[in-house]
This record gives sequence, C-alpha cells and structure tokens, in this order.
Amino acid sequence: MHVSADRLVAALVEVLPADAVLVDDAALTAAGRDTAPLHAARPDVVVEPSSTAEVVAVVRTTAALDAPVTVRGAGSGLAGAAVPSRGGVVLSTRRMARVLEVSRPELLAVAQPGVVLTDLDAAADEHGLRYAPDPASSAWATLGGSAATSAGGLRGLKHGTTREAVLGLEVVLADGEVIRTGGRLRKDVAGYDLTRLLVGSEGTLGVITELIVALQPVPQTSSTGVAVFDDLEAASRAVTAVLAAGVVPATLEFLDHRSITAVEDAAHLGLDTTAGALLIFGDDGDASAVQRSLEQIAQVCAAGGGRDVVVAEGAAQAEDLLAARRCALPALQRLAPVADLGDVGVPRPHLAQAVHRIGEATRGRGLDVAVFGHAGDGNLHPVLCYDPSDDGAADAARATWGEVYRTALELGGTITGEHGVGLAKLPYLELQRGSAQTALYRRLKAAFDPGGLFPAGA
Repeated sequence: MHVSADRLVAALVEVLPADAVLVDDAALTAAGRDTAPLHAARPDVVVEPSSTAEVVAVVRTTAALDAPVTVRGAGSGLAGAAVPSRGGVVLSTRRMARVLEVSRPELLAVAQPGVVLTDLDAAADEHGLRYAPDPASSAWATLGGSAATSAGGLRGLKHGTTREAVLGLEVVLADGEVIRTGGRLRKDVAGYDLTRLLVGSEGTLGVITELIVALQPVPQTSSTGVAVFDDLEAASRAVTAVLAAGVVPATLEFLDHRSITAVEDAAHLGLDTTAGALLIFGDDGDASAVQRSLEQIAQVCAAGGGRDVVVAEGAAQAEDLLAARRCALPALQRLAPVADLGDVGVPRPHLAQAVHRIGEATRGRGLDVAVFGHAGDGNLHPVLCYDPSDDGAADAARATWGEVYRTALELGGTITGEHGVGLAKLPYLELQRGSAQTALYRRLKAAFDPGGLFPAGA
C-alpha cells in the first residue's frame, strides 16, 4: 500500500457516512481474520457500505490511492479468504442485507450479499420455497460470502452447491464499473459464463453487490437414517454400492471413530462409540419416494456390513440422527483450544485410504485429529485439534496440512471441495492445476483487476 492510513480514512469519510468507516481497535482486529486459525492480518480501516453506489465510491477511492480492498461477509470462511493479507481496506457487506424479491412463478430470489442464508431461506419459505444449498454455517454465513467461495453443504450431492444455485450477479469491478452477469433465466448461454467464473473467485475479481438465486419448492417430507460400521472401509464400500444402485440421496455423510466419540461425549446421543464409522443418510421429496429411498439405502448398508441400521420413524428422530453430523465440529472444539477444520476431496473409492493417511500425517506431531464429511461426493473435513500455546503446535499443524493436501492430490482429488483456496491453500494451487492453468488464472485476474486492487488469496 502506497498511501498512509490517515489519508485513506480521510478519503473514505468523504464518500461514505461517518458511521460506515470504522477505525477502532475492536473492528480492525475482528476484520483481520476469518475462522482459519493460522492466518491473520490487520487492515487500516473497515468500511460498511449500504448500497451498490457506495461500493462504487469505495472502489474508486481506494483504486485512486492504490490501497488494496478485501471483501468480507460474515467472516465464517475457513481458508483465510477474508484475511486482509496486504492491509488496506476491508469492505464489509454487513449492511447490504435485504432480500429484494422472491418470485414464486420464477422460482428465484433477488438479494443483497449480506443476507444471512437462514434469513433467505425464511423469506423463501413464506412462498413455499427454499434455498437448496445448506452449508453447516447457514445460521451466520452470508449469501455473498457463500457465493464468493462457492460453498457446498449437506444437500450438495442431490441438489447441488452454491455454484448451481446462482443465476446472476451484480458486480462492481476494480475500476468502479458495474456489470450484471447471467439473469433470471435457467437457460441463457449468451457470451462467456462470467457468473460461473465469479462464483468461487473469493473476492479477487470484483465485489458482488446483488445476487439472483434459484429456489426450489419445499419438499413434501424429509427423513434420515443411520448405519454403524466396524470400519471406514466398509462404510466407503456401502456409499459406492448405494450410488451404484441408482439411489442419489439428499444427504450421505460420515463420521470416523474419533468424531463419533467426541460427539457422544458432548451430546449424549446414544451413539455406538465402538464403531469405526457412522454413515448418516437422508432424502427429501415425495413421502412415498423418500420412504423407498431410505429403505433401499438401509438394505444396501446392511448387506455391506452395516449394523444397527435405523431409519427415523418421525421428524423428531430424524433431527436427532442428523444432529450427530451437525454437532461434529462443536464437539471437537471441546477437545482443545483450536479445532482447525479443513477440506479436501478424493474420489469416493479412496475415502477410507485418505482418512488413514491423514491420521498417519499427524502421528508424532502432538495433534489430535478427526475426520468427518460428505461421503457421497468424497469431500472430507479433517479437524486438527491442538493448543497454540504449545511450542511448535502451529508449525506442526501447517506441516500436517501440507501433507493432507498432497495426499488428496496423490489420490486424484482436490485441495478444496467447498471451503475455497484463500491464504491457506494458495501455495498448493499450482501443484493441483499446473503452471499453464495458473498462468491463465493470472491473465484472467489481470483482465478484471489490472491494478491488483483485490489481492489474490484475500
């Protein structure tokens, strides 16, 4: 940054209401990190615009002063994508939090980026609709942030992720120009698909100021089941068998042994703590179709070595079963001051091998590790638990994450299935995509942001 903090703040106060420019210590500290524990930086100022016009004013002001801008939603990201790695300005979308329209005939909503996902879902529910993506952080994550990282969720296998749900965007580019990509139509192939490019770009190409998202009718019913396995290999084979049988459930999740014991210790759900793995499955839709689907999955699991296979008899029991997956991270957070949640993806047949190798990567490093995730699409969530005050613990975690990413790539997978690249995984991006493709990324970045206003990895 080539401008002093005082000059930057003075310039921003000229284009924004005074209460939208924050320089107090608490605001700067809070905006200096997301939920990735190994990454933090301090901005010079936080701004909270409340309209597209104010975002344009911020971008033009900061560009003129050569000050970097990091876009931030709720800060619930897990890869350091909202960390202001070069200081400068954190642009928070907190005040842009209105659902502008819900259209039942078109099955869509128009909303600002600061809308919390559960608030969007509540607005849709008034029209008998729902927003299908279901990240675990839906109660506090924002629509803009989830689009910027292309967040996934528990319903991704059947209903898709954020990338499939976003139909169109309003975006402020680095020169202050406002563009609209996509639109209200499900079928529109005019020109390059900039919407798909911008979803998942993690704030490096522009500032999302409005979104058009697809909605679905609320399903008639949903239900859940659970199967206990002696080991993760058997659970992994059951997942493959379920999908091979032509069943695509809405939910197909797993917990390893360490996750099971942590959840049971915390929530007392009656889980079998001798189990090597727990498979949680669920579906939604027509009541009779859901019943057939869950019965078929239960049969496949039982035939594949699953024991204590249970299909919920009612909504309350279904919620109890699903709670085992939803409370996995909070349960693991009780084990140590830091529970560092990551995400990689591997082909489904390699799920058990990946979990085993992740465990081996932590051996001798003083870290407690558990793995849970989305078995249906091979998306794993390792959790490294440690005390950062212990000498070398943070360095051990960094080294372990490097091995985790390399393991995923060696097994034909990806360094991130849904959390994004951010600062945490940026050093490994070229390892996955190759030099030619990362060079193309840089040229695309330069086309959108020639002055480097929006830092890569921030």
